[in-house]
Amino acid sequence: MTKFSDLALSPKVLKAVEAAGYETPTPIQEGAIPAALEGRDVLGIAQTGTGKTAGFTLPMIHLLARGRARARMPRSLVLCPTRELAAQVAENFDTYSQNVKLTKALLIGGVSFKEQDLLIDRGVDVLIATPGRLLDHFERGKLLLTGIEIMVVDEADRMLDMGFIPDIERIFSLTPFTRQTLFFSATMAPEIERITNTFLSNPARVEVARQATASETIAQEVVLIKPSRRDRAAKEKRETLRAIIAREGESCTNAIVFCNRKTDVDIVAKSLKKHGLNAAPIHGDLDQSQRTRTLDAFRSGELTFLVASDVAARGLDIPAVSHVFNYDVPSHSEDYIHRIGRTGRAGREGKTIMISAPVDDKNLAAIERLLGKDIPRADSPNQTAAPVVAEGDETKEAPKRSRGRRPRKEEPVAEVEAEPAEQPPVEQPQEQKRERGGRGRGSDRGGKKVVGMGDHMPSFIAMSFAERKTG
Repeated sequence: MTKFSDLALSPKVLKAVEAAGYETPTPIQEGAIPAALEGRDVLGIAQTGTGKTAGFTLPMIHLLARGRARARMPRSLVLCPTRELAAQVAENFDTYSQNVKLTKALLIGGVSFKEQDLLIDRGVDVLIATPGRLLDHFERGKLLLTGIEIMVVDEADRMLDMGFIPDIERIFSLTPFTRQTLFFSATMAPEIERITNTFLSNPARVEVARQATASETIAQEVVLIKPSRRDRAAKEKRETLRAIIAREGESCTNAIVFCNRKTDVDIVAKSLKKHGLNAAPIHGDLDQSQRTRTLDAFRSGELTFLVASDVAARGLDIPAVSHVFNYDVPSHSEDYIHRIGRTGRAGREGKTIMISAPVDDKNLAAIERLLGKDIPRADSPNQTAAPVVAEGDETKEAPKRSRGRRPRKEEPVAEVEAEPAEQPPVEQPQEQKRERGGRGRGSDRGGKKVVGMGDHMPSFIAMSFAERKTG
């Protein structure tokens, strides 16, 4: 079995790894680190939770240990799709570089430009940034990228989903072509493959798992629900989520609840909190300081349920997450892989449960096609059988209200007198209403069919032509 000591890392880096409690590298680390140490470009493809971050931070620290940073010219650059992931990468550098004198700067939104400018002006060895904030500093003339020796793109497929690919291409063009590039992604969409073919030079391809696969340590389940009424669907879905949490009991030590929309994140978090569960929301519209506090509370165990949008679906390393609840079925099947990858990390067992309504059938089928298997189904734990009405008791069910035109009121049967057995047709009342359909339909009048004019024919019409002429 390979150990970190077999990967030709410097003694100072190995000491930091040992202090962090790691002895055996993961497959992506075992494949990427030796190639990176040789100075080669690396294309790493692995499912989330496999240790990609250490796969590039450790060789970077080893390679950057020799050299000196210059003002406004960072020596290395790590691009991340979200603020949370960038902050996590910065924490990894702090952990593994504690025995090496390296400076770093974190450029993310929600933080003062002035503080970031001061760090850049002093010179940094490692610059960790989101694409938008990095280009903001560049366009303000506060940053030069011509001194980049190593460039890392982390979670490239998430960059694609968030529309950062044009920014990534521009940033690549601002860096020297002699740079070393480490490119990591969980999936390889055609657009991602085009970028790697353009900007990577003969990369060492390290693929440790079939693309878009879920970890075998994660137990998956889908809870099928069918709303009783459209206007009650959202409420019944929240009730289902709480019932699932109650069903899991003590095995659910903490969990991330994923929603598709930011508005639902706030509503679901408020609902859980209202019913006595320790929950808080996190999404892109919240202030960065609040997002940081919420994540820190979840990591430390102060917060039990983290209700999140997809801002927390990628790259966040919170090892001991027991459950992931998909409150909504993801509209992109790849997002399901990344969401459930928040549990079952580092060899631990995890469980994920997704709530699916009939409207989600199409997206659920796409996820199962991506997985290559069916996800086990389960009925909603809060479904109750319809009440049984006692025989002969017909007052339990309220009459259904018709949406069409209101029917005519009919006389109660009890008040209608039976007609005489032998009633002459001629005795029908003359003011009887004519049937609908008007004249000329051949309808009966009082039971006697009228032919011609009957007794009301004028006498002059009955006269012969000769009698009329003589008269």
